[in-house]
Amino acid sequence: METPGRVMVQFAFYKFDAAWRRLPADQRASDKEEFANAVQEAADEMMVRCYSLVGIRGDVDLLLWNSTPNIELFQKHCSKLLNTGMGRYATQPYSFLAMTKNSQYKDPTEKDAPEGRRLVLRPTGRKYLFVYPFVKTRDWFLLPAERRQEIMSSHILLGHKFPSIKLNTTYSFGIDDQEFVVAFETDVMADFLDLVQALRETESSKYTLRDTPIFTCLQSSIQDALNLIG
Repeated sequence: METPGRVMVQFAFYKFDAAWRRLPADQRASDKEEFANAVQEAADEMMVRCYSLVGIRGDVDLLLWNSTPNIELFQKHCSKLLNTGMGRYATQPYSFLAMTKNSQYKDPTEKDAPEGRRLVLRPTGRKYLFVYPFVKTRDWFLLPAERRQEIMSSHILLGHKFPSIKLNTTYSFGIDDQEFVVAFETDVMADFLDLVQALRETESSKYTLRDTPIFTCLQSSIQDALNLIG
């Protein structure tokens, strides 16, 4: 049975072959326009946010952060992108699939949090986005629920010390390799570095099995992101 209000989430990373940059300038300009139009068509049907990773990571150039209740739209628009002139030079080294869900853990600072507020993604538009897949150990899930809540309360309270950072947690149990995909938005990169370092010292950290690869993404228009590629 479908759960009303939940949406599918996709972090689609693209890498473009260097051979595309050796094409004539007029061909590249036409290809970029076609690809950008295809992204805009996708944005007419679902949430699409664009980020550049050119010069940040060597294995990816572009992130499209997508969200929709209809998973078929991911297939439809990915196919359109890959069949554009520029898309024919593209691969997807990473693509993480997840779903929104209300957290089972309570924020100790919130007494009357509105129900269902985490079911819909609401990106803030901050400059930087940090994305990574996340897997916890089996021992974590075998802890009593009360103990997990206690540990998470400390984890959550530490996060509140960094108000410049917005966390978007989505869930991948059974639908992708990871258990969660976390996406942190901020305008202050140093705050995120300090937060992650501080989280290493929390009890919850010892139950982390995997939290890589980590992607540092810069918000961009699709046109500017494609210009950076070539």
